[in-house]
Amino acid sequence: MDKLQELTQKLYNEGLAKGKEAGEAILAKAQAEAEAIVKQAREQADALVEQARKEAQDYKTKVEGDVTMAATQAVQATRSDIENLIIAKAVDAPVKDALGSAAFLKEIISVVAQRFSAQESADLSLVLPEKMQKELEPFIQGELAKTIGKGVEASFSKKVAGGFKIGPKDGSYFISLTDESFQALIGEYLRPATKKILFG
Repeated sequence: MDKLQELTQKLYNEGLAKGKEAGEAILAKAQAEAEAIVKQAREQADALVEQARKEAQDYKTKVEGDVTMAATQAVQATRSDIENLIIAKAVDAPVKDALGSAAFLKEIISVVAQRFSAQESADLSLVLPEKMQKELEPFIQGELAKTIGKGVEASFSKKVAGGFKIGPKDGSYFISLTDESFQALIGEYLRPATKKILFG
């Protein structure tokens, strides 16, 4: 009986020891797996945080670039507006006054028509401001036609505020000497000097 009890106790102790070892092995494996899962989760979380940080930095850089470009364009547009305003103030009124004067316009038309007729064999055609028809029509048909020794056809248009357009009578082309073209031409000459005075 003692032997049987001793054998039972031995088997029990061995089973208990094996069970304990197996349990510890399972527990160790579970802990290792848990640590691996935690480590992987931390790595993924770190990667996500790093990606979010990079995307935020990229977005910040893009926004800063967009803001800088918008600010630069706004400054350039403002400078251009200031230049245009100053040039317009300096040029528009004097040009309109000069090209709105019938006497001055007669002088310019005479000079241009003579130069034009020296190079062109065709009769001339002029487009003049409608508001100056009474003052200019007799001059065109009389004095100018005699001076250049060729036929001159004149039409008067509301679209021409000041100055005139000149070309061959066949209408193949016109040279614009209107107040708008003079303003643009003089403005282009003044622009570099105006820019230097204003902005250095």
